[in-house]
Amino acid sequence: MTAADILERFLSAADWVDRAQTVDRVIIGDPTKEIRRVLVSWMSDFPAVRAAVDRKYDLLITHEPTFWTHRNELETISAWDPQTPQGEIAARKRKFIEDSGLVILRCHDVWDGMPEVGIPWAWARFLGLGEKPAAVGPGSYQQRYDIAPIALDAFARQVAAKTAAIGEPAVQVVGDGAAPVSKVGIGTGCYCDPLQYITLGCDVSIVCDDGNWYWERIQCAADAGHAIIRVNHGTSEEAGMVALTAYVRRVFPSLDVAHLPHGSCFRLVGRVSE
Repeated sequence: MTAADILERFLSAADWVDRAQTVDRVIIGDPTKEIRRVLVSWMSDFPAVRAAVDRKYDLLITHEPTFWTHRNELETISAWDPQTPQGEIAARKRKFIEDSGLVILRCHDVWDGMPEVGIPWAWARFLGLGEKPAAVGPGSYQQRYDIAPIALDAFARQVAAKTAAIGEPAVQVVGDGAAPVSKVGIGTGCYCDPLQYITLGCDVSIVCDDGNWYWERIQCAADAGHAIIRVNHGTSEEAGMVALTAYVRRVFPSLDVAHLPHGSCFRLVGRVSE
């Protein structure tokens, strides 16, 4: 089993992915290397890369980029000036990976759209919203789940109780905390536009900071009376990485496969009461 074999298995199961355009590929390392041990993690940051090397894994499967750019990672960083901070860090990280012999494979477009087990479905199950969405937006990445009516702040506390387990014990909320909500929009990454959730008939949407890093869409939704609960990007996709690990174990039973948790990218530090 090589890294190229594993990539081909992913792509052959995903007819919605354009092979010519997808970011799903072997990012760095020898695609013909024989693979026996696989580590799966949301982000191939330096801690994950070092963990894979120290624990003697042959392959690191990552959902997000290794070099902080969505497409053509090695081509992009090769053009950076190594005297700049970004260029120096990229060159140092690249050298560490290449010297180690580690192979990094990205599984992003495949896993975002894998029906029933991919990123948005895994997120919905993690939140306890159910197995089947009541409505689905374009590409299936944005979904609506219907629940019994509950006050916004009470629902936000339920979400926070779930996300606390992966490093985010509080969530950001926009809207009247006493207002009832029952039609919940969810999405992850850049696929969490509140205006799309309004189109789906949602009265609240759980979005992440990657897809709503600027104020304009959130403010527009607020003016429409649409409530927002916002979490970190890593938080919203961690359940999907657990599901991906299980999928790799099932599809490649001969491989030794483990999951390296990532969760929220941030720690929350508050004021200490006196």
